[in-house]
Amino acid sequence: MKRALLAALSVVALAAAGCSSASSGKEDTADLASPAKKELAYQIVASAENGTLDWRSAYGYIEDIGDGQGYTAGIIGFCTGTHDLLALVEEYTEDRPGNRLARYLPALREVDGTDSHEGLGPGFTAAWKAEAKRPEFRAAQDAKRDREYFGPAVRQGERDGLSALGQFIYYDAIVYHGPGDGPTSFGGIRAAAGKRADAPAEGGDEKAYLSAFLDVRREAMRVLHPGHDTSRVDTAQRRFLNDGNLDLDTPLEWTVYGVPFKVA
Repeated sequence: MKRALLAALSVVALAAAGCSSASSGKEDTADLASPAKKELAYQIVASAENGTLDWRSAYGYIEDIGDGQGYTAGIIGFCTGTHDLLALVEEYTEDRPGNRLARYLPALREVDGTDSHEGLGPGFTAAWKAEAKRPEFRAAQDAKRDREYFGPAVRQGERDGLSALGQFIYYDAIVYHGPGDGPTSFGGIRAAAGKRADAPAEGGDEKAYLSAFLDVRREAMRVLHPGHDTSRVDTAQRRFLNDGNLDLDTPLEWTVYGVPFKVA
């Protein structure tokens, strides 16, 4: 299970300098994997996970946000309590055995599945921040995000007949809830949504299906974390859907945790 990073900003965040964004025209395809749409997807997720549109600024982020999943770190919130951070460090260490994080692998294995910091602490967080300055570790984070979250979300969205917005809704759900078939994981949420409305690939209406998916996902978020802010669904994805913006075209405006964001 993934967990959003709670952000508290008080200004309207604009697209980061040096980062491309989707144009307002139709030259880009409706597939989320097209370059501009992919960049936009990273920005929207970063607004919820890291409180910024500059997702590249989050490689070195690491903090325990009190959600019961240990340390949350990196560009999509890899967690010491949800196995993906451990797997990332293991894979990275295979390629770069002498990295600063390698010495913490025994401790990461011990705390996997818990919220414990035993064997980690300031030394581990400092090592994460230092290693995140290396292009190799940034590339490792990118690769794991795309291989285990972005890629599967887009492929499943395509199989279900979804446009860019639907593919993004899947991506954000996998980031937050994780893959898997449990009732609060992505697969379980998708299965439950399919019982309420048919996906376009089955002849259903896309807006009706995505509305059902967001309903189920919101319920799952409440089960995982009662009382938790669900604005990444309510005032972001739901807003795009209500506007009929199935191609996820810019300009886009949304709010997460009370913070307004805009991509022109």
